[in-house]
Amino acid sequence: MLNKERMPVHVAIIMDGNGRWAKQKNLPRVMGHNAGMKAMKKIVDHSDKLGIKYLTVYAFSTENWKRSLAEVTGIFKLLVAYVNSDLKGLIDNNVRVKVLGDYSQIPEDAKKSLEKTLEATKDNTGLQFNIALNYGGRDEIRRAVCAIGEEIKEGRLEPQDITEEIIADHLFTGSGGADAPDPELVIRTSGELRLSNYLLWQTAYSELVFTDVLWPEFTPEEYEKAIEEYQSRHRRFGGR
Repeated sequence: MLNKERMPVHVAIIMDGNGRWAKQKNLPRVMGHNAGMKAMKKIVDHSDKLGIKYLTVYAFSTENWKRSLAEVTGIFKLLVAYVNSDLKGLIDNNVRVKVLGDYSQIPEDAKKSLEKTLEATKDNTGLQFNIALNYGGRDEIRRAVCAIGEEIKEGRLEPQDITEEIIADHLFTGSGGADAPDPELVIRTSGELRLSNYLLWQTAYSELVFTDVLWPEFTPEEYEKAIEEYQSRHRRFGGR
């Protein structure tokens, strides 16, 4: 049973297993991503109902460009379809959408749809739905280092004055971007046991929950099981 008093403020999810789900059913990989998109919609809706303030999903990594052109093209077409079909629902439910990553490189139609959503939801005050798109944790840290280096070069910052807070503020989750706290809970589906270059700085003290369930089959009930697992743990942050 979920304890509503101990809900995580920020949940991050690695949505893994779309391809394997499609393979099990002898379907094209893009059909797995389509099923995964439907699962994502349910989890966004359920996060809102549970009172979670921030939900971040790993939609497309900097490494995913290595996949076939057909698969990459299909993923972005699905993104456009999701935005076009669900924008009204996001607005009606007071959901604010933010993007982590450099989405300037994605196909133009997907970029336009995404920017339309960002603009339409920017003043919403409910669940903040962060989409990690063309995102990589190491690239994020590299960009932060470059930005801090420019401030030092311009004489606005001394190297010895760099704090963890300053570094965090220059990340995609910083005040100039998504302005989101570190996730308390990271969930990865499909049985893989790694972070895969996801939120490397932000997850330093996150609780990690791994499940064998493939992402298209990750239901709100499975989501609650993962949150219950999180709630069963005692977070010490290096203390006793």
